[in-house]
Amino acid sequence: MKARPLTVLFLTIFLDLLGFGIIIPILPLFATELGASGTQVGLIAGIFSFMQFAFATFWGGLSDRIGRRPVLLISITIMAASYLIFGWAEHLWVLFAARMLAGFGAANLSAAQAYISDISTPANRTKNFGLIGAAFGLGFLLGPPIGGIVKEHFGVAWVGYFAMALSLLNLFFAFAMLPESLKQKNPDSPVFSNPLKDIFSGLSRVGIRDLLGINFIFTAAFSMMHVTAALMWAEHYGYSEAQIGYIFAYIGFLAVVIQGGLIGWFSKKFQGSILMIAGNLLMFVGLTFLPFVPVNWFIPLALVLLAFLSLGNSFLTPTINTKLSEVALTHEKGKVLGTNQSFGSLARVFGPLLGGALYGIHYQLPYLVSGALMLVAGYFSLKLHQRTTP
Repeated sequence: MKARPLTVLFLTIFLDLLGFGIIIPILPLFATELGASGTQVGLIAGIFSFMQFAFATFWGGLSDRIGRRPVLLISITIMAASYLIFGWAEHLWVLFAARMLAGFGAANLSAAQAYISDISTPANRTKNFGLIGAAFGLGFLLGPPIGGIVKEHFGVAWVGYFAMALSLLNLFFAFAMLPESLKQKNPDSPVFSNPLKDIFSGLSRVGIRDLLGINFIFTAAFSMMHVTAALMWAEHYGYSEAQIGYIFAYIGFLAVVIQGGLIGWFSKKFQGSILMIAGNLLMFVGLTFLPFVPVNWFIPLALVLLAFLSLGNSFLTPTINTKLSEVALTHEKGKVLGTNQSFGSLARVFGPLLGGALYGIHYQLPYLVSGALMLVAGYFSLKLHQRTTP
């Protein structure tokens, strides 16, 4: 494997997720400024993931058919357009439309995962899949503070314009430097496939079913925290948007350290199923106790719990992707990873909607329910470990 394609892909994913990191912490508060209720905030967050669910297998299958590079270029262009519309948003329906378009473009993650699988060996696949987590972490490390600064000095419209500029820069680098990774294209790969059909097809295969289920539960639980944390920290802890941005930056820093470096060491020392069990338990502790941290003890207690969340997420995400890429056939890796992306996106529709509704009842409820979900995911991870370990 050449180092240069992986480096360029990391830059591509990083710039993509930096724009994502700039928008996400601001989105719930911006939606409430436009008059959104808790349920509507969850709906705006959920529509992004619904579009990912609907089109992840489309992008993955299309990348199997025409190559990874053109799919990435087209989807980056779509992301730039979505950020421009975000900058124009003065009504909830415009914000809703911007997030729909962004979700359609962001469904390209399956093509990026397939690209990594194309250029990886079995020995370094988990480490390379950690690349996406590290890029996501960097996006959350730098994005929220940048978004807070831009909004404070120039207004929320320029947050969208700045994210659009990043996407255009990303498009330039990908066009100029990112080579094609797919050696043999599959002209018979379906493009307009039914995502529900792909999910049911994946659920019918024993090696894939458990991984999809664990990913769904874990992602739904984690997304409940994502959509409610900024509101909780602003309303019940008195933190400003800039301070909330720094908290998300801390989460991103941990993801960079763990998925950018430590996950390779962990994957060599422990079985993937062991990492999944540990990840679920860490997520359970972090989610369950986060809303019970006293205001005066937010530092250090909340920072410790957020470290548990980041470590648990870092154990689960690349390990699940690695195992899926191992059980998928060579000609269907993009489609299988796209199915997993669709499954995760469906969970990110369910999670924000449930989290927003529970938050409207009581701000601690989303975290208690998400903690219970992590125990369920941990149980299935344990059963998977027992079945696959001699």
